[in-house]
Amino acid sequence: MRRIVSLVPSLTEAVAVSAPGLLVGVTDWCTHPGDLGEAVRVGGTKNPDVRRIAELRPDLVIANEEENRAPDLAALRAAGVEVLVTEVRDLPQALRELDRVLVGALGLTRPGWLADAERAWGRVEPAGTRTAFVPIWRRPWMVLGRDTFAGDLLARLGVRNVYAAHAERYPRVPVEELAAAGCDLVVLPDEPYRFTAEDGPEAFPELPAALLSGRHLTWYGPSLAEAPAVLSQGLRAAL
Repeated sequence: MRRIVSLVPSLTEAVAVSAPGLLVGVTDWCTHPGDLGEAVRVGGTKNPDVRRIAELRPDLVIANEEENRAPDLAALRAAGVEVLVTEVRDLPQALRELDRVLVGALGLTRPGWLADAERAWGRVEPAGTRTAFVPIWRRPWMVLGRDTFAGDLLARLGVRNVYAAHAERYPRVPVEELAAAGCDLVVLPDEPYRFTAEDGPEAFPELPAALLSGRHLTWYGPSLAEAPAVLSQGLRAAL
């Protein structure tokens, strides 16, 4: 049986659900599924313990070009560890990368949840178009910009990110500029910053606030199959 370390919460869930027992190491941020067996915690996505990972003798470390830092991945390779780096900027790419990891790299049979996710998103029919901005942090305020997976999912649900053409992928934007952007709503996910009904909407009192599940908006794994329904419900509740 292959020994896998995952440095990406989405991919941790994808591997754990598809082939329980393969994971020997995961990050501190890997929360799904709830039971990860005896997998060792190897630090955060941005500060993994390279020495501890090497000591686990993994056959493969799976990572992501956005979530993990290039120097850490280089250090793992220098320690003789094979590293597979994914890139995910939209839904089609996410599905391809999941195939590459699960079927190509791990040699698994294509999991049923991946086909379920394709069907679920294939059935999505946006009910009109709304414009929004999508904060992912505050103090300072940061929002989704260009070429983001979450932005692509929202677009498929009929929500156009007003900063989708920004030069940066995660620009810092003053709160006054956000409030004056002329949007129909503000979308507030609960990760990476944990926006709540008491923390976020009060900054934009004139706008409806859609409080969405960050896992369903930003993770590419088994949650993709239920994401259209979960996210659509959150958007409807706001509007």
